Amino acid sequence: MDQHDGLADQGAARIRWIRSRMPLLAEVRPEFAQRRPFDGLRIGMSLHLEPKTAVLLETLEAGGAEIVATGNHGSTQDDVVAHLRRLGMRVLGSRDDSLDQHAANVAAVGDSRPDLLLDNGADLAARVVETGLAASVRGGTEETTSGGIRLRDELAGRVPFPTIVINDSLLKAIGENRHGVGQSVVESLMRITNLMIPGRRFVVAGYGWCGRGIAQYLRAFGGRVAVAEIDELKAFEAALDGYRVAELRDLAEWGEIFITATGRPGIITDEIVDRMPDGAVLANAGHFPWEIDVASLVARSTAVTEVDAAIERVDLPDGRHVVLLAGGRMVNLAGPGPKGNSLEAMDLGFLLQTLSLERVATAPETLAPGAQPVPDDLEREIARRFVRALGADR
Repeated sequence: MDQHDGLADQGAARIRWIRSRMPLLAEVRPEFAQRRPFDGLRIGMSLHLEPKTAVLLETLEAGGAEIVATGNHGSTQDDVVAHLRRLGMRVLGSRDDSLDQHAANVAAVGDSRPDLLLDNGADLAARVVETGLAASVRGGTEETTSGGIRLRDELAGRVPFPTIVINDSLLKAIGENRHGVGQSVVESLMRITNLMIPGRRFVVAGYGWCGRGIAQYLRAFGGRVAVAEIDELKAFEAALDGYRVAELRDLAEWGEIFITATGRPGIITDEIVDRMPDGAVLANAGHFPWEIDVASLVARSTAVTEVDAAIERVDLPDGRHVVLLAGGRMVNLAGPGPKGNSLEAMDLGFLLQTLSLERVATAPETLAPGAQPVPDDLEREIARRFVRALGADR
């Protein structure tokens, strides 16, 4: 057995376990095999390549799809890629890819002339728009709030095909973002740092669904939590949920651990870092690694020391230091051990993906061009399936 076969076998074993714990996709796979909604269609994907994603790709392939896929920077798991390649899928990327190589992988997927896009951060949508290939795309899905913002702002009026934004779904907001991300971010913080949660002071930047979940699970473990939120209604909600609420600059001196979850760039800047106590820990839970201004932080540091693969100590000119987790990338996909949201949360989110892609493939005339939420009838059907799979009806 060569090294590649051993890696693929390892990936297959991990996927086998995870597949057995994703009942929603298990239920839809034989349905897709019968309906074949993606026959003759190529799906271009840019999404974190890990075992749960592999189960999603298997489901889409069962529906007749040809897959051309790449992961997101820094989160690709090589054993999963090796297994998918052995199955005959065209999968690009590796864990150690540079940013330039990752950009080339995204470009290759976009340039493969996909009929449907399964996007994460609107990278593929931007690529097909920039290269003039958008007219040949039937439509797609976008996983993230960050990607939805790009579609509605940066790419507004330039995307001629329908894109269902999965993070606009109330079902996903509750199931995957609030509970999935909330649980996985706190679990990852504990696993990476081995720090105590009870009694420690946390600042969560952003009180969208992910921020709500992170704050909820931190408090459930005994953390003291404050919320920084500029939207008046979300700040109102956070206050009534019992959190201290203020602007980030006013919370910087109080906090010990700072977690961003806004989907927008430039949240933790030099000005904010200058107000933090010595030893403050910085983590990002948003899709893009832009919420913490890492480039500026590193540029003005006196030394950056890698403690381990997911922890860096950044010494500052005034003698203080801060601790940066995962280089500012998504903290719940970093470090050793299990990564990402729970299996059940991702099963829910990926069923939203599969049925939304089916709607785009088979009934595009029912959808308008541009970004839009998951159709209501799909949300309600998936909610029924999830309650049944969870056993909450028994």
